[in-house]
Amino acid sequence: MGYTVFLDRDGVINKDAVGYIKNPSEFEFIPKSREAIALLTQNGFKVIVITNQSMIGRNISTKKALDAIFKKMKTGVETAGGRITDIFYCPHAPEDHCSCRKPKPGLIFQAQKKYQINLARSFMVGDSEKDIACARTAGCANAVLVKTGNGTAAYHELGQNHMALDYFAEDLYDAACWIIDATKR
Repeated sequence: MGYTVFLDRDGVINKDAVGYIKNPSEFEFIPKSREAIALLTQNGFKVIVITNQSMIGRNISTKKALDAIFKKMKTGVETAGGRITDIFYCPHAPEDHCSCRKPKPGLIFQAQKKYQINLARSFMVGDSEKDIACARTAGCANAVLVKTGNGTAAYHELGQNHMALDYFAEDLYDAACWIIDATKR
């Protein structure tokens, strides 16, 4: 059984937006994020996106628009030579108190069940404290924070809350290189 890398979407793969990414025209890749996913794919990693998308539960956008955004993301990654195995998302608003909204680990557990993932051989890459907490609660072996998106602010929050991470990366490409190296040690 190989390694799995869970990726948050906004702030990790694409540029985040204050008012949500509501349609494909607002989706913009962070530089080198497509190449990072291609590098992981070419090195045998299963890449799964784990993302909160409360814009659905808040009626800010539609599932149809979200599917179009995901299609644009997957096509862009494939064009660079990478592959996203699957996307798991939480459509709920925070006040719904569901089990799938990060920092709760429901999405990772859904992926684990579907793909028989060994979480002791998994990595989570995110740009928020919620992503790192989700990884730790789910039992992922490694939690990586990127400086892109909200990562710099999250780094300070993690320190204040005494939550450890395994690596603080410049961006997804730096994280991918660290992950590949970590599995060779």
